[in-house]
Amino acid sequence: MSNSTNASRPAVLCIGGNDSAGMAGLSMDVKVCSALGAHALSVCTANTAQNSTQFSALNPLACETLQSQLDGIQSCEFSTIKLGLVASEEQLDLLKHWLPKQQRPVIWDPVMAATAGDSFCSASMLAKLKELAHGISLLTPNIPEAEALLEQSITSPGDIEAAAKQLLQLGFQAVLIKGGHRDSIQGQNQSLAQDYFSDGQRSFWLSSEALPGSNTRGSGCAFASAVAAALALQYSLYDAVVIAKMAINQGMLNSYALGAQRGPLAVKNFPKSQHELPVLSATHPDELLPAFPGCTLPDGGEAPLGLYPVVDSAAWLERLLPLGITTAQLRVKELEGKALEDEIERAISLGRQYNCRLFINDYWQLAIKHQAYGVHLGQEDLDDADIKAIREAGLRLGTSTHCHYEVARAHHYRPSYVAVGPVYATTTKIMPWIPHGPEGFRYWQQCLNYPLVAIGGINASRIQAMLEAGANGIAMITAITLAESPQNSAKIFKEQIDEYQQQSAK
Repeated sequence: MSNSTNASRPAVLCIGGNDSAGMAGLSMDVKVCSALGAHALSVCTANTAQNSTQFSALNPLACETLQSQLDGIQSCEFSTIKLGLVASEEQLDLLKHWLPKQQRPVIWDPVMAATAGDSFCSASMLAKLKELAHGISLLTPNIPEAEALLEQSITSPGDIEAAAKQLLQLGFQAVLIKGGHRDSIQGQNQSLAQDYFSDGQRSFWLSSEALPGSNTRGSGCAFASAVAAALALQYSLYDAVVIAKMAINQGMLNSYALGAQRGPLAVKNFPKSQHELPVLSATHPDELLPAFPGCTLPDGGEAPLGLYPVVDSAAWLERLLPLGITTAQLRVKELEGKALEDEIERAISLGRQYNCRLFINDYWQLAIKHQAYGVHLGQEDLDDADIKAIREAGLRLGTSTHCHYEVARAHHYRPSYVAVGPVYATTTKIMPWIPHGPEGFRYWQQCLNYPLVAIGGINASRIQAMLEAGANGIAMITAITLAESPQNSAKIFKEQIDEYQQQSAK
């Protein structure tokens, strides 16, 4: 998350215009980078004269002045570059040669007009803007800017997807088309604010409930700056665009007017609220999905998920469920055909017998057929599962997550619980993610309203830390199955977890 008070901060080089009203451009860049825990270096391309209703002058700086600023920051360490307003063709020529030499991610918000409506781009300037394409890691145009770059109209979600593909063909490495001008899109649900991302490998929509208010000055600058800041903080690009969307939602909630004029949005801190979190989907959603049922006990009672053994056979459930364990997962990897179905059917029967919330890993068709309590799906399994069929069958859904991108994807389905991991390094599965640790898990506990299950490398010495971090359930595998006395170990773990959660509930 964001850096602690006295820690060194990563830097973002922000290149753009100065807004004399202090609501967009470099003013917004500095505020957003600081809020997210990064430092902003500022290189000015123009001293604009403007406010929310009138644009008076562009006032581009001479290339010598721009170059001197770039020279001045060369001794500073910076991780990413956020590019905004390029104010002249001469500046564009300079940056076209300077940017590739930096060998750092470049996020470009292609500012082409002021909020008041005045265009900054002549026809020749517009043509030359495309020459920057091959040096840009992520382009973040709004719909009118994408239309201008492609010289065509965009009037539907399908047009937006096609436009992103065309922009990639121009040489941009990735594109996010912002959906703030949704009133121009036919068939768009006006209650949703939707952005579209593609890098040619992954493509997805980010959707949030549209927030009321007209104080949206600087939103484009804020989004690109937030992406750059998140990249500087070592997040992946996929995570960074989710974090940026969260930052914009937060900024909208904190936006303010400037007297009688429209004001800016205001990003105050690293995003940490589910209300800020978008849903992430591969296809354009017309509306947000309904929620899965909560994790009540099979008999209707209420209890935290608690100790959550993940086992590979019904035989393990026969040993563990008599201890009073109320949540478990069957993860079968070696069986198939009738043997697999028999194992799942037997496990579901044991779950009913002991009033246990038994989740079947992966095999959702068999879980539906035999009326299981729930299904647990990893991120890769979400692609193939019929989520609608699982919901209509009345099953619960749990899903695994490791990062902001995956949490936003899980949030799209509104599951019964979210598993967050790996909390600690684990030997049960090779994972590319750095373990969250208790502090990272605590961030998600503060951020999400779902019951959270901690998973990955948890043993007896780590249970207390995860309980204090707010885990509703603690998934354990080898700490139980490889213990000298599995039942005794599980009994001790369960008692420790139950005692803590009962005390916390008082």
